[in-house]
Amino acid sequence: MHDLRALMVQIELFRGLTEAQIDKLVAISQREVYPANATILNHNMPGDNLYIIVSGEVAVLKRGAAGQFYPALYLGEGQIFGEVALLDQGTRSAAITAVQADTVVYALGRQAFDALCQSDLALGFHVMRNLALDLAFKLRHRNYDMSGDV
Repeated sequence: MHDLRALMVQIELFRGLTEAQIDKLVAISQREVYPANATILNHNMPGDNLYIIVSGEVAVLKRGAAGQFYPALYLGEGQIFGEVALLDQGTRSAAITAVQADTVVYALGRQAFDALCQSDLALGFHVMRNLALDLAFKLRHRNYDMSGDV
């Protein structure tokens, strides 16, 4: 059995939360187990969950110019995906598949998260601030020029 709580306290998205707030997030998270090569999320499906990987590995599959999917990134224990679903109801920008057998993730649903944020505004503030910082970092480095020319 993997300890979701122990992982959450190490994840940047949940930085600044109290033990009680982490416990509230654990309480609304749903455990899911996937075999190797199973699809967790399909590209363009509605986004309604954030996922925390507690064991195993997933592949983030992006669509290439010719329409084929390729693994753009691999994520493992303690990493998250689908976090933008906490912000909007947009569609998924990538597909996610389990790479290893018995990949365990916990899903944190947007509706349950929104309700929790309504009852604990500080929790919502910390998570949304951390999410904004993460997205800002990704946007700033998205077009980073690797040539070294300044």
